[in-house]
Amino acid sequence: MLTFKRALIFAACILTVLFLVTRTNNNPTQPDILPHASSDLQQGGAEQEDSTTKADDGSSSAKMPPVQMKPPGKGQQIIQDSRATLREKLAYQFPYDQESKFPAYIWQTWKYTPASGEFGENFRPAEASWSEKHPGFVHEVITDQVAVHLLRHLYASVPEVLEAYNSLPMAVLKADFFRYLILLARGGIYSDIDTYALKSATEWLPETVPREQVGLVIGIEADPDREDWKEWYSRRIQFCQWTIQSKAGHPVLREAVAHITDETLSRKKAGTLKGISDNKVIEFTGPAVWTDTIFNFMNDKKYFDMTTSKGNITWRDFTGMKAAKKVGDVVILPITSFSPGVQQMGAEDVDHPLAFVKHDFEGTWKPESLRHIGEQQQ
Repeated sequence: MLTFKRALIFAACILTVLFLVTRTNNNPTQPDILPHASSDLQQGGAEQEDSTTKADDGSSSAKMPPVQMKPPGKGQQIIQDSRATLREKLAYQFPYDQESKFPAYIWQTWKYTPASGEFGENFRPAEASWSEKHPGFVHEVITDQVAVHLLRHLYASVPEVLEAYNSLPMAVLKADFFRYLILLARGGIYSDIDTYALKSATEWLPETVPREQVGLVIGIEADPDREDWKEWYSRRIQFCQWTIQSKAGHPVLREAVAHITDETLSRKKAGTLKGISDNKVIEFTGPAVWTDTIFNFMNDKKYFDMTTSKGNITWRDFTGMKAAKKVGDVVILPITSFSPGVQQMGAEDVDHPLAFVKHDFEGTWKPESLRHIGEQQQ
């Protein structure tokens, strides 16, 4: 006969089993080290026969340092207490699965939605081009007000990130930060509102590159082969951030988010956050810090086996590119892909087969300093 006492014991056992099963299923085991073994820097998806890159005329250019992806580690650990670092929290909340498909999301931000009469007629063709070239994709234009609530939902468990975002004193800083935040959490494509899609993202990668071996696709914004390049650009090779494609949780995005969060909160504590001028945006949240983060990743011993490397990967390995190159799980597209029609730095016109998106450098929403750089590129 089932007594009341036995019923209580039986119920407690059932609840304990359910708790253990739920806890086990919620324990992600994605490795923090990228799982695929990949050899030297690759161009057009084909492996290099040695560590020397061939130029267009068949001659040899600078030697490429061998970079092999490290094998998986023990896997990501559950965060059990508040002593976890910001990067550990982000890795836990947004695990990276390199073999997954690129999410079919297109993210953009603007002050108004396309349904609003205040959206801006000059932006409508560019915004519409993304839906036209990507049928079946979820295309969202996130307003500033919606962004606050969306990020609050996505980053509720990492409050320091939310504090940093809400503390940024300029709209352009928040717009920069948002692109890294949304791609880290959800993946897909981010593109500025004044950027046209010329070709579908399904055509961006060479056919020889397996999609399950790529987690991040970026382009070159600037490759100024001139002595006075420092007067116009912050880096000798500058990676584009007005269009980025990624899978959720990618380590480059994680580091970008962590770096900007740390820097913002540090400046806030020191009382210097509101003193950021327009010409310092590029170093704080813009292409400069984005470029540095990518190069740091490519030379990070946590992700690459560089025991046979003869040196770090630098701008020299990407200057003058005419085809896509692959480093680990990152594909770098040539300047023509995301910066066609600038009529310098080796960029071809918008009708070139490798021209994928076209950015409007004279968008009126940009700070004067950034528009000035764009005008120099024109």
